[in-house]
Amino acid sequence: MKVGIFDSGIGGITVLKTAIELLPQLEYIYYSDNLHVPYGTKPKEEVIGYVKDVVAFLVSEGAEAILIACNTATSVAVKELREIYDLPIIGMEPAVKLALDDNAEGKVLVTATPLSLKGEKYKNLVAHLDHKHRVDALPLPELVTFAETKNFDEEMLTTYFKEKLSTLNLDEYVGIVLGCTHFIYFKKYLEKILPKHIKIYDGNEGAVRHLKECIGAKESSKKVEPNIIFYYSGKKCETREILDSYLKLV
Repeated sequence: MKVGIFDSGIGGITVLKTAIELLPQLEYIYYSDNLHVPYGTKPKEEVIGYVKDVVAFLVSEGAEAILIACNTATSVAVKELREIYDLPIIGMEPAVKLALDDNAEGKVLVTATPLSLKGEKYKNLVAHLDHKHRVDALPLPELVTFAETKNFDEEMLTTYFKEKLSTLNLDEYVGIVLGCTHFIYFKKYLEKILPKHIKIYDGNEGAVRHLKECIGAKESSKKVEPNIIFYYSGKKCETREILDSYLKLV
């Protein structure tokens, strides 16, 4: 079965890697929409247009299921896409439920792009789950740019995270949710400055397991060479060099 996975850029490669680990027997088309990255700071209707174009392309290339490896794109477009296409369309969701279920007390901080946090989908998710008003939100749009430019300077990132978190009493928090697939590249840097009691969550595995259920696939532990076609800025990559360079970062 052929699965299309896409993101505004390379953040979704973190989801692709999880998919390869759990479902290595599938064929994958990965589309990195670098011509329009970032999505999270753009107007909603503009992003919907980009997302529709990418999904139409993936379907034309034979994708039988779509995994939107982008929280922002999911937030603004997944409902409309499901009305257009009669095939499984799986989106990303911030792992708010996982973080709340994992911790009976204490606050949870959701980090994401501004467009995701302003979206109706996110607001409805929190309203449904956060009955004790334990969830706070923090936009970190700069991380998308850092990832796309491969800016992983530890000193700079340490200063950045400390500044962004400086207004919060971290002793009150038990979990931080990475609500953007780009943010996962920075997990190890964030872990170094957080108090040890704070756990970091993301929605990658949940999204891939949802994909597995929707298409009736079985997990496999076989070590096979992944079958991936990679599109970068709308152009097919004839070598694995770019893809491998990002898979190694995760």
